[in-house]
Amino acid sequence: MPLQFNPVKLFAGTGSKALAHKIAASYGKPLGNVTLSRFSDGEFQPSYDETVRGCDVFLIQSTCQPNDNLMELLLMIDAAKRASAHYITAIVPYYGFSRQDRKDKPRVAIGAKLVANLLQAAGISRIMTMDLHAAQIQAFFDVPVDHLDASVIFVPYIKSLGLNDLIIASPDMGGSYRARTFAKFFNAEVVICDKRRKRANEIESMSIIGDVKGMDVVLIDDVCDTAGTLSKAAGLIMEKGAKSVRAVCTHPVLSGKAYETIEHSALTELIVTDTIPLKRESEKIRVLSTADLFAKAIANVNEHGSISDLFKV
Repeated sequence: MPLQFNPVKLFAGTGSKALAHKIAASYGKPLGNVTLSRFSDGEFQPSYDETVRGCDVFLIQSTCQPNDNLMELLLMIDAAKRASAHYITAIVPYYGFSRQDRKDKPRVAIGAKLVANLLQAAGISRIMTMDLHAAQIQAFFDVPVDHLDASVIFVPYIKSLGLNDLIIASPDMGGSYRARTFAKFFNAEVVICDKRRKRANEIESMSIIGDVKGMDVVLIDDVCDTAGTLSKAAGLIMEKGAKSVRAVCTHPVLSGKAYETIEHSALTELIVTDTIPLKRESEKIRVLSTADLFAKAIANVNEHGSISDLFKV
């Protein structure tokens, strides 16, 4: 008996409109219409302007600036469930609160787990995301998780640069596994920047473990927030005699004075994806699109295909 495929409908939250339009174009289906009504006190209510009954619904919304974007996504999930959608997939390119994945000191929340609970309570059937801060966050969910890997986007671009003396660097000890995984694509060595923080977003000291003299260095990270770590690491790497230094970072949070920090840093370029829309353009920031990868993943989910096939570079 042949497989039965339900109708697919794609909808976007206000935080990911631009990316959602690209995903829809790549998938070959227009975005569905959803209206967000706002009240004078800041409350809002999404409503679908078309039927979703019996459909496989894909809701595209990064939860950067999470207070509004996360709540909007939760309400969209609830509305789709109450409108009898067959299957609801939350596509969350950037999973906000992912840096709160454990108790690293007493009496703190585990925000990543709380968000997982909220999404499941709202009614998701599945979640699709990219480059979680910690891969173990997948275990916070009791529904299927499609954890897409941005290396399939970054690796071809890095190869196109033709860097003959390439070496991969991690901006901190915690990112060493990510850097080693990335380095395997190039058969390259890995160096590590050992940093000590005074407090969140403020670095006390940093040192380099490994030799970068005469090398073209590529720093690998998942989130670029204030850009303080990447900027300090890039400056130290150049002081140690590197020929050039670039940074690859999936999610460009870029808060505070991040743009100024990047522009005045030793970085040749910062290579990011469009999981979070840039607040402004910069000559040093290059954006690679995730739209084709997400569109292929949507097709594979709907057609019961393999997601792991998308991870081949």
